[in-house]
Amino acid sequence: MPTPGPMELIIILVIVLVIFGPKRLPSLGRSIGSGMREFKDSVSSKSGDSEDETPQVLEASAAEQPAAAGQPSSGEAPDAIGDPPRAAG
Repeated sequence: MPTPGPMELIIILVIVLVIFGPKRLPSLGRSIGSGMREFKDSVSSKSGDSEDETPQVLEASAAEQPAAAGQPSSGEAPDAIGDPPRAAG
């Protein structure tokens, strides 16, 4: 795939200027730059935050497992599928 030459880059920049206007270009550049910086930081720090989050996810899934398996937590029997909801009182 050929890279764009200088004339193509000038045409792209003129189109971007017409679409976004001169007032929004600095904020657009800042947001693109911060997005690229965040992406670079997340890719380069593979061992930093991801190891801390894994045990928390495992603990949360283990705590939710009995409720997901259908075991009643308050001692009540679960309703059969298709029964209407019970009226309170």
